[in-house]
Amino acid sequence: MQKILTVALIVLAGAAGADPVGITPDMMSATVETPSGPVEISRIQDNDNMIEGVWAQTSRPCPNFCIQPITPAEGVTTIGELELIAMLQDPEAIVLDSRVKPDFDGGAIPGAVHMPYTEAADRLGELGCEPDFEGFICDGEKVKTVALYCNGPWCGQSPTAARRMIEAGFPAEKIHYYRGGMQVWRMLGLTVTGE
Repeated sequence: MQKILTVALIVLAGAAGADPVGITPDMMSATVETPSGPVEISRIQDNDNMIEGVWAQTSRPCPNFCIQPITPAEGVTTIGELELIAMLQDPEAIVLDSRVKPDFDGGAIPGAVHMPYTEAADRLGELGCEPDFEGFICDGEKVKTVALYCNGPWCGQSPTAARRMIEAGFPAEKIHYYRGGMQVWRMLGLTVTGE
């Protein structure tokens, strides 16, 4: 028992002396609204934290795990984590998780709406587009700015969703692409739902 207590005190002492891990020098966390209420996005404070499992894998066979281009379609803006956090806090923007349901259920970016890449072109009405006989009419102030993400720089689900949305009439200039996806989000130790 004494040995366990000593180890516990050493671990606690090490954690207490850990350097704080901020998102930026001026931002320790960001609060985003979700259907379940506000969620604080921050980074894991354990200075020894490491990603494990599937997120740590670096070399998967192509196809299906081919490196995606920086820009998935002409007119789409590629963004990083800080821009994505800003969009999560913007009531006029929607962050879309384009992954299949099992991946979404395994952990997602707080505040993201699940819209699988296979459904994106058919659900433009949820993004402010008006249904039309030939698809959707996506112009005017009601059309939301969106950010799409999936599993990481090797995942083709959000690039496919972006291209399908554009083909269905959604304006490319309203689409942002978080290429880093869940792999980079997790690598940076940012908050994930369900964890």
